[in-house]
Amino acid sequence: MDSAYPVDDIAPIAILMDELRSEDVQLRLNAIHSIPTIAMALGPDRAREELIPFLQDSVDDEDEVLLALAEELGRSFEEYIGGKDFAHVILGPLENLSAVEETLVRDKAAESITKVAAVLSQAQVEEYYIPLLKRLSHGEWFTSRTSSAALYPAVYSKVSSVIQDDLRKSYQALASDETPMVRRAAAKWLGALLKHFSQEHILSDGLPIYRRLQLDDQDSVRLLTVEDLIVLAQRMAPAEVKEQLLKQIRQSIGDKSWRVRYMAANHFNELAEAIGSELVREELIGQYVQLLKDNEAEVRTAAAGQIPGFSKLLDKEVILARIVPCVRDLSQDSSQHVRAALATQISGLAPLLGKAPTIEHLLPLFLHLLKDEFPDVRLNVISKLETVDTVIGIDLLSDSLLPAIVELAEDKSWRVRQAIIEYIPLLAKQLGKPFFDEQLGNLCMSWLGDTVFSIREAATVNLKRLTEVFGVEWAKVAIVPKVMGMGNHPNYLFRMTTVQAITTIAPSLNLDIIRTEVIGPLLLLFEDNIPNIRFNVAKAFEVLANTFGGSPDGREFVQQRIIPALEHLKNDPDSDVRFFAARALQKALSST
Repeated sequence: MDSAYPVDDIAPIAILMDELRSEDVQLRLNAIHSIPTIAMALGPDRAREELIPFLQDSVDDEDEVLLALAEELGRSFEEYIGGKDFAHVILGPLENLSAVEETLVRDKAAESITKVAAVLSQAQVEEYYIPLLKRLSHGEWFTSRTSSAALYPAVYSKVSSVIQDDLRKSYQALASDETPMVRRAAAKWLGALLKHFSQEHILSDGLPIYRRLQLDDQDSVRLLTVEDLIVLAQRMAPAEVKEQLLKQIRQSIGDKSWRVRYMAANHFNELAEAIGSELVREELIGQYVQLLKDNEAEVRTAAAGQIPGFSKLLDKEVILARIVPCVRDLSQDSSQHVRAALATQISGLAPLLGKAPTIEHLLPLFLHLLKDEFPDVRLNVISKLETVDTVIGIDLLSDSLLPAIVELAEDKSWRVRQAIIEYIPLLAKQLGKPFFDEQLGNLCMSWLGDTVFSIREAATVNLKRLTEVFGVEWAKVAIVPKVMGMGNHPNYLFRMTTVQAITTIAPSLNLDIIRTEVIGPLLLLFEDNIPNIRFNVAKAFEVLANTFGGSPDGREFVQQRIIPALEHLKNDPDSDVRFFAARALQKALSST
């Protein structure tokens, strides 16, 4: 060891080096995460000469440790070994990690190599990175060849045209590899690589590579070419797309494997935008209708998710003639997932069609979906009602809305009940105060007594948001008396809900309401038999003091009504009550 380094510096490094050799996986994992510390303590020269070779030689057999190593080396590790000029040194250990068996480790190693590539100069890339890429691309095991595909896009535009020619040939070899895993990787990364190709090479090299992969006998390869197709279409003129890619577009959309058709349906809007409006009109409308009528529910679900986005590219007459009939069929689909996807998207057609066509064609479908047996379908329709409201108003839907909301509010699944509570303020805004008070007011109060705590909690937040929608005066009449009335309930859960509701709503109320309606019942509850209620009252007092202690009237109110009550609670027999009372008292005193 170099005597220039103090023993105190070297000792922890030696310990960490030993931990890297330890049989205990957790110790090795901790040591890996400490590598930046080791490198910093060693200094740049020793980190390059001792630490990096050590890491390169100790390829651990535990995937968890290897993954951590690949991750650490990609976190700007060059800063610890002398900066960008020496960044290529990190490539050694990462090359070893790129060839291991575990996919997660290989992917992370490839990701770290591309991060290193970003800081390399052209000379470093050509001297160190390209040889590494060639070794991995021609590796004996498929694992290294699979990893190599991810490394091409990062440096293609950084190297000379001669090396670019070699890279294109090497990538072509990966696309024709005998191992499906390698071809999958080639298909996955082709799109990213094509973005760096010149226009000339898109047609001469990119297109043949894509066509080879698009005709692969493995559907796991073909499904990844859908995204490559979109990149090609973006890089080519509409006339070239029509001439060179039309056949492939038809093949992907009509592929015998549902997984490929699913990918095509899932990326349909991107494809439509890439190929241009003329081809959309001539070709894609028919292809899209084909996907909406697919035999597989997964494909129909993905296609339904694209309805508004694709329809934006079409004329209103075409939407009515070709898309709306399919939407009508999908609303009756046997798969609940298809109907749920449609329910989320169908409202997006309303702004495109306008008021009269929406009332004629879409309104019956909204009403039908609001009566669907599957709660998610009804919820999805309700969640998007704002879009419909802006086009036709909500009055036409209100008769069907009410039964749907009541059913969802009483659903046996508490998650469904919670979801509908979250949409109530939005509905309140659209339905208006009179309709809400008459039809939904009691329903909102009933949630405060739900058996599930999450529902009671959501109900209190709902009341706060409704106060923000309808105003404080409405809350004074419609909410506060009912909430405070629950404070006299014999069941402690109802009394607890009163306290929690006031704690939540108080910031949205004014001091007058707190004085006249709220503080009296709260002062009764702070003497409740149940300690949980007493310490929640202390929390409520804290919120009131924070909210209203800023104004002169508020300070007077806090001093006269809240501080004496907290002084009393501070001496409560229960330790939790004393704790929250002391905390609230401190806040109350500081606010005044």
